[in-house]
Amino acid sequence: MTASHPITLNDIALVADLSGALYWPARRTLVVADLHFEKGTSYARRAVFLPPYDSRTTLNRLEAALARYPVERVICLGDSFHDQTAFDRLDEQDHDRLAALVARHDWVWIAGNHDPQPPTSVGGTIREQLQEGNLTFQHEALKKRVYGEITGHFHPKAKINQRGRSLSRPCFIEDGRRLILPSFGAYTGGLNVLDPAISRHYPKGFTAHVIGKTKIHPIASRSLRGDRAA
Repeated sequence: MTASHPITLNDIALVADLSGALYWPARRTLVVADLHFEKGTSYARRAVFLPPYDSRTTLNRLEAALARYPVERVICLGDSFHDQTAFDRLDEQDHDRLAALVARHDWVWIAGNHDPQPPTSVGGTIREQLQEGNLTFQHEALKKRVYGEITGHFHPKAKINQRGRSLSRPCFIEDGRRLILPSFGAYTGGLNVLDPAISRHYPKGFTAHVIGKTKIHPIASRSLRGDRAA
């Protein structure tokens, strides 16, 4: 299985992982976006009942991604927790697993719109933005163009035609200067990359690195489909 795929951003060599994580080899850094821990229990409080295993599934995927690379630092690009009390709703086992991961790494929590104040009791460092070398890490893409910007927030998905069927898959999107990661959480939906909320950040087009079952497929934006015909 080909679990990883090269991406170059602002002259920095990166690796897109099949899980939706991003790895920066030169800094031994794993980057994930939009974990949305405890989204399931958040919905249950509003009488929308989903199986309450999303956090455990997300942790399983995160541990597997961390095991594939020599990781010293983890950067979470915001919306790690679905709301301000999500961390308190983690069951004991999931709480302890997350705390152990944070303790083993240099962990950075970027504030998001769902978690503008990530919990301090889990450990790690909280930042609004992190700049390092040619890269800038934050939750949401800025309106102005920032070279080397890496963000999440939009949960990008690409729609493609395959063998007469229309498929929608999570994807990384980039134009060599700006990169948006797919959501990593188990219960997160997605927004079509051709939606103006995303596409306006790429006026000259972009490449969608579409996550398949066994590999990542780079597809030019002009070959993708919107959700509705024009």
